[in-house]
Amino acid sequence: MSRLIRNTAILAKIEPVYGVDAVPTGAANAMLVSTLSINPLNAQNVDRNNIRPYLGGDEQLVGSRHVEMGFDVELVGAGTLGTAPAWGPLLRACGFAEVITAGVRVDYVPISTGFESATIYWYDDGVLHKGLGARGTASLKLSVGEKPVISCKFVCLYGGIREAAAPTADLEEWQVPEIVLDANSGKLMWGATHAITTPPALIGGDSYPSKGLTVDLGVTSPFQALLGGESVPITERKVTGAVQLELTAAQEVAAMAAVLATAKTSLGMIHGTVAGSRVGVFMPGVQRIEPSKEDLNGARMIGYKLLINPVAGNDEIRIATSF
Repeated sequence: MSRLIRNTAILAKIEPVYGVDAVPTGAANAMLVSTLSINPLNAQNVDRNNIRPYLGGDEQLVGSRHVEMGFDVELVGAGTLGTAPAWGPLLRACGFAEVITAGVRVDYVPISTGFESATIYWYDDGVLHKGLGARGTASLKLSVGEKPVISCKFVCLYGGIREAAAPTADLEEWQVPEIVLDANSGKLMWGATHAITTPPALIGGDSYPSKGLTVDLGVTSPFQALLGGESVPITERKVTGAVQLELTAAQEVAAMAAVLATAKTSLGMIHGTVAGSRVGVFMPGVQRIEPSKEDLNGARMIGYKLLINPVAGNDEIRIATSF
């Protein structure tokens, strides 16, 4: 009988001790995922290359090895004010701190020390792949006409493989997201101030029609093969993004002047209409670069790549949710 990709279950849990199996369970740590990818054994094999009195190849020795995993989760709040969403451990394993204001909201903010890690169990219809010490990066995709998602990529220590049936996954905590549409999403606000109020708000600034926002958290987390110290450290973070805007001629000219002047501005967006399930993104130091001419059904759009830089440190992006 064929094994089915549909029979996949992914569990993720923060590790109290780095690289030590946190033993996630289906009841408490199940992820609701889509767009799966896994490299179950990324090994640096070593050729033997011995000399023998005949032609032919030689076997390779399996060297240092790790696991790579990727999947999308829906970007939506927990459904309850100030409650951490089920995807919280994933951002925490990407070098973000989870700041809970009980009964109000949950913020995810970047950090530069004290990084957490996760244990990820990947059940593939009868086979369990374990990823330990998982750290990685993610992209936020808030594109018009699509569901909002966090697209995650993790590098993990090889935790082994064994035959195992998937546990029953409790997915009740996962809320239904709202499609990114004009009726559900706030406008992209340029030059606004982020007010950490109840609920959070964007004050002032300018808005232009857009196709939404994509942000790449740009976290570097390479596998380090060291004797007695294999790890996946977080070594860098460079947040970038992209937008497409509908601008008047005057607005495009003014924007080009800002590009040439290396000017930075703030950029924010709030998505969702249901209290407890809303999400917001705010970036205080955004530089627009590489303007491009884009076509949207015959209408002119102007695209920009974004460099999203810190202002005072560990503040280049704030992801708020459950407000």
